[in-house]
Amino acid sequence: MDPLLISIAFLLGFLVRQVGLPPLVGFLAAGFVLNGLGFEGGEMLETMADLGVTLLLFSIGLKLDLKSLAKPEVWAGASIHMATTIVVFGLGVFGLGMAGLPFFTDLNLPLAILVAFALSFSSTVFAVKILEEKGEMGAMHGRVSIGILIMQDIYAVLFLTFSLGKLPSAWALLVPVALFVLKPVLYRLMTRSGHGELLLLFGLFAALVAGAGGFELVGLKADLGALIIGVLLAGHEKSSELAKTLMGFKDLLLVGFFLTIGLAGVPTMAAIGVAALLVAVTPLKVALFYLLLTRFKLRARSSLLSSLSLANYSEFGLIVAAVGASQGWLGSEWLVIIALALSATFIIASPLNTAADALYVRYRQKLCRFETDTRHPDDQPIDPSGATIGVLGMGRIGTMAYDFLREKYGETVIGVDFDNQTVSEHADAGRRVVFGDPTDPDFWARVIRPETEARMVLLTMSQHQANLAAARHLGEVGFPGRITAIAEFDDQIEELREAGAHAAFNVYNEAGLGFAEHACEVLEGHYKTRATS
Repeated sequence: MDPLLISIAFLLGFLVRQVGLPPLVGFLAAGFVLNGLGFEGGEMLETMADLGVTLLLFSIGLKLDLKSLAKPEVWAGASIHMATTIVVFGLGVFGLGMAGLPFFTDLNLPLAILVAFALSFSSTVFAVKILEEKGEMGAMHGRVSIGILIMQDIYAVLFLTFSLGKLPSAWALLVPVALFVLKPVLYRLMTRSGHGELLLLFGLFAALVAGAGGFELVGLKADLGALIIGVLLAGHEKSSELAKTLMGFKDLLLVGFFLTIGLAGVPTMAAIGVAALLVAVTPLKVALFYLLLTRFKLRARSSLLSSLSLANYSEFGLIVAAVGASQGWLGSEWLVIIALALSATFIIASPLNTAADALYVRYRQKLCRFETDTRHPDDQPIDPSGATIGVLGMGRIGTMAYDFLREKYGETVIGVDFDNQTVSEHADAGRRVVFGDPTDPDFWARVIRPETEARMVLLTMSQHQANLAAARHLGEVGFPGRITAIAEFDDQIEELREAGAHAAFNVYNEAGLGFAEHACEVLEGHYKTRATS
């Protein structure tokens, strides 16, 4: 790979990271800089980008609960939003053509609808990256956003299938049977692949060969195959481990995706003007998402955060435009226009998502006016009565801490997790665990009351950003007890203390100390046994 490409991508990604923005903003900027320097991405970068998107969809599948797609806020929300956007934006684009605006004059009503369809998608890549960085993939708004994006991806696949005039082969009818037969084989292979590089290779085989390659073989979309194979493996006990194993590799490949957007073409002033116009109407997309989600009984915060994560244009818009250009329906300049609009919305949406909670707190009263009188089933009030110790994040570490504290202090311990399945599993095991999102400022306003006899909160969520957000919110509501947290790195310990934690511990150091203590007990027991024998 060209050293110039690596250097500029790293430098700009590093610089934007220092000002609190996601590195992907720097990668987008790097694409435009490289474009200005005359750099051409070439086939290798395109392949890298395609592989990144394919692995992203596979990773989503590994974490996807199919039941979530059946929820009205997901399938109906995505469908109504897309249909409304196509109608409103389509008529707007057609009207601009009638008014004689450059690039719009050649668009008749069907082509205006096609452009509106391209603009109706939200970026899966962007939303997943933002939610992962904030540790909110499992939160309610994260699950809703991912579900809506999956529905949009399904619509995109249907469009690509029929628009290209390339219908699946007759063998595609056997895909359900093939998946049924393949599932136990893949499960067996995954179990026997261990925990190292072989598990990584298994993930690549499952996503790129069994999924993408298998679906392409019968005339179906490769990305859809990767997604479905991911869903197929989601029930395996090692699915989370596989997702983590693939994360670094996937993120590296996605750098290529962001670079290719900036390298899409050289924009003219007219194209920049049209792109700016498209960016100016994105608040309408956000407002429509917010209105729809509140109608489906989501709280104002959940609706706002979902809407902001969906607030941009999508890589699928580029794909739709590329199909239109290849079929002679659209001019190639629309590729550049949509690439510019996509990049701009990425750059604008990044800080908005970072400041989402601050925006919600600032405009809470106005936003809450749109809430319905009834609550969503997954968003019911929490009753922490009698609890004095809270464990936030009931993963492996949180569960061990909960069990130890309950044995020591009795039933005054309560666990909190934002994954309904995790909550149900703990309830079946006899633990007192409730559904809640500790990164939500409203959660603490509902839980911490003047009469609360809180003694301690343990922040054991797997994402550092989630623990940071919870620590800050606890300080804001005047939590009277002690706050302790876990961290993976020493610099994170200092961040947690600055956010209000009274103590933070490196999980690896603590695990090492615990292991050493147990080893000493074994050693002492051995010598005592020898001494008495």
